[in-house]
Amino acid sequence: MAETVEFNGKKFEVDEDGFLLDFNQFAPEWIEIVKKEEGIAELTAEHTMVIDVLQDYYKKNGIAPMVRVLSKLTNFKLKHIYELFPSGPGKGACKMAGLPKPTGCV
Repeated sequence: MAETVEFNGKKFEVDEDGFLLDFNQFAPEWIEIVKKEEGIAELTAEHTMVIDVLQDYYKKNGIAPMVRVLSKLTNFKLKHIYELFPSGPGKGACKMAGLPKPTGCV
């Protein structure tokens, strides 16, 4: 069941877990919504790098990368990714990047 989230005049269709239903709906406003949910006070260059890597990987492969792959692509240790995204690379990072809810071990 889809619901609509609105922020600064932009509307986003999300699933029951709050993930975007359509990656093409991604906009900078989406990051602000998820940032607040995640309890991230300030977005750093490292956050942005993880988001960019996730989006690039998704555009090329149609899925989110496994955690090991994300760690390798960003050169960040898994522990650091969890420090950046408290709810984890799957829930926090993928959600913020506008990817659909990952399946499997992300």
